[in-house]
Amino acid sequence: MSNDSRREFLRHTGAGVGGAALSGFIPGIGHVQAASAAELVDPLAPKAPHFPAKIKSVIWLHQNGAPSTLDLYDYKPELVKLAGQDIPASFLKGIKTSTQGGVGKLFVSPKRSWKQYGESGAWFSDLLPNLAQQADKMTFIKSSTTVGATHDISILKLNTGDLNPGRPSLGAWITYALGSANPDLPPYVVMYNGDREPQAGSVNWSSGFLPAVYQGTAFRPGPSPILYLDRPEVRTAQQQRAELDLLKRLNALGAQHHPSDTELRARIQSYELADRMQAAAPAAVDISKESDATKALYGIDDKTSQSYGEVLLRARRLVEHGVRFIQVVSGFPEGADQDRQSWDAHNDLEKNHGLMAKMVDKPIAGLLHDLKERGLLDTTLVVWTSEFGRTSYGQSGNGRDHNPWGYTQWLAGGGLKAGFTYGETDEVGLQVADKDKSVDTYDLHATVLQLLGLDHLKTTFLNSGRSERPTVVYGKVIKDILA
Repeated sequence: MSNDSRREFLRHTGAGVGGAALSGFIPGIGHVQAASAAELVDPLAPKAPHFPAKIKSVIWLHQNGAPSTLDLYDYKPELVKLAGQDIPASFLKGIKTSTQGGVGKLFVSPKRSWKQYGESGAWFSDLLPNLAQQADKMTFIKSSTTVGATHDISILKLNTGDLNPGRPSLGAWITYALGSANPDLPPYVVMYNGDREPQAGSVNWSSGFLPAVYQGTAFRPGPSPILYLDRPEVRTAQQQRAELDLLKRLNALGAQHHPSDTELRARIQSYELADRMQAAAPAAVDISKESDATKALYGIDDKTSQSYGEVLLRARRLVEHGVRFIQVVSGFPEGADQDRQSWDAHNDLEKNHGLMAKMVDKPIAGLLHDLKERGLLDTTLVVWTSEFGRTSYGQSGNGRDHNPWGYTQWLAGGGLKAGFTYGETDEVGLQVADKDKSVDTYDLHATVLQLLGLDHLKTTFLNSGRSERPTVVYGKVIKDILA
């Protein structure tokens, strides 16, 4: 058999690399096998979940740089009592990897004050006065853990479940499994504030080994988040449509001869989506017609919180327009010092967190309030998360080091026990107190998928002969936080 004949045989039987790439689990249908891209008419068509979903959309708030949740939500009287002393050896038991700066003395910011809020009695520090008013909407996970203690590695794990590039992000898995709820907008959008792309970049919203059509679409900050969206004035809509139709026919012919080229299929989809977005996207992201009261709710009237508030207001509008997964990465306020571009407070924590908390406090509180008032919180999940936490011992005298052993994340929205706390850290806030309640990234992903109506064990894709799933070979749903 000649090489050409062998390739034709593999292509038509679906047994080659192309067949494997196009073979995957579609919820509600099962495994499908396609010999060419043309047979997958619309890879973004809506698909049924495994069981009734509690939510329709996710707003994933990544606090880039890793805030100290010990200074935000996790009040520890014993840490206050022992501040300035060496950490007792008992609290270091089981820690096998050292942090970047070694183990310093226990540290408490001298300016920190704490209060309990709401019927739930959740603790908040003075850094988050606005978000504290939303305490009873929130579900805290105070027993979070991860692997790795460097930003790029742990950010990658937070988004994809792996320490190395190559796996799909959670948003890509969700897009693959459920398709799009609005054919005129990307189902997976990434946004950020500040004047530069988030740390480690697009690998964190990549489709990995999934077809490229499922990757995230990045919207830039500022008044024009989508580059080159408008049609040139010299070209009519009819001319553009004719060009797209020709491109579509040519690309379809190419796809028949290259069935494994997911980039080509994604390009075909992106041309068509861009054409539809010219009408739908400007309206979806235009916040100019929002009321002054709504803009103030999101902190857009304050220079420090303005850019982040604009992004979160756009996130709410995208939820209203049916976007399934909105990944928001915190940047830094306008005019911030160049060495304070994230929450990464190895020194001068008070100044760093004072600025960063002011940037996000009012916008996130406004988002929760706004979603609730519009009847959207019951069908939307807001996730506040980071790559890891920060140590209870100090660094450089007035900062904190990286901590993957115990920190706080929270969720709010449909299908959850609101005003509820799951797990806790030890008395100085360094490690998870009850290891049976540890919540790793995989567990968080499994729980988000569960709320979307997806069983993480059944959301699979055949990659090079191996059945892959979002949580790799780990993960459990955190059933105790579900309503």
